[in-house]
Amino acid sequence: MALVGPTASGKSALALALAAHVPIEIVSCDSLMVYSGMDIGSGKPTAAEQRLVPHHLIDVVAPNQAFHAARWAELARTAIGSIVARGRVPVIVGGTGLYLRALLGGLFEAPPPDEAIRRRHRDEAGRHGSAALHARLAAIDPEAAARVDPRDLVRVSRALEIFEQTGEPISVLRRRAAPAAELLCATLVLEPPLERLREAIGRRFDGMMAAGLVDETRRMRGTFGPEVRALQALGYKQIGEFLEGRLTLAGAVAAAKVATAAYARRQRTFFRKQPASWRVGELPQVDALVAWWQREEQGS
Repeated sequence: MALVGPTASGKSALALALAAHVPIEIVSCDSLMVYSGMDIGSGKPTAAEQRLVPHHLIDVVAPNQAFHAARWAELARTAIGSIVARGRVPVIVGGTGLYLRALLGGLFEAPPPDEAIRRRHRDEAGRHGSAALHARLAAIDPEAAARVDPRDLVRVSRALEIFEQTGEPISVLRRRAAPAAELLCATLVLEPPLERLREAIGRRFDGMMAAGLVDETRRMRGTFGPEVRALQALGYKQIGEFLEGRLTLAGAVAAAKVATAAYARRQRTFFRKQPASWRVGELPQVDALVAWWQREEQGS
């Protein structure tokens, strides 16, 4: 089972409530919770909550260590296998859509962008139109071309760029990276109205500030340095700008709330494009959630 959706939509609380009715273990699907020490700003479950329900993929690496979606998917599959072997129910909880996509569909390690190739494609599109590039893509990779609007120059160019770099169509690379065994997953997507989401984000961030986010950010920056990529995440970035004197504290808080709300909108857009078994605007009652999961189990 997966409980996914934008930040502050109530996923974690719903999963904890579910634990009173179903023997679950939670697999965190959050790109910040993997970092040890980044507890407050990531909204990491408390020690008491982690004692109540076993959690996985939390505190996996230090903030200065590289971590990516493919690695998360690998660890998640291992965790899910062990949970099932114990006779319990794995529940994927979080809002990092790329991680979930990597787990269910696989991701390939694409070569880095090549600005010279992209510039050449832009020049060609300027002379002949993006449809000419799309026609070239259709000739080498009809499957990829069928999934891309001919006017979407960015995606058409990227598919051509990868072919030029690797000599293989992007659709072939994607199939090769797909998991060897399909993972069946009943997915509930939470989609609260944006205004309510903004209010929840504001309350959540105020709670983080009261819990000591400034001190946590100062400590993380002192240990790992302000340039560490993990510390450019929402909340940490804005509080870091306050610590550097570039924002007032009130300005940093306001900026963090605005940036988080924008991120939540992008999350909503992402999950609306992904397959789901159930989508809800209001948090479902636990008994309704249990009944839905039982129906999904019987139908699988």
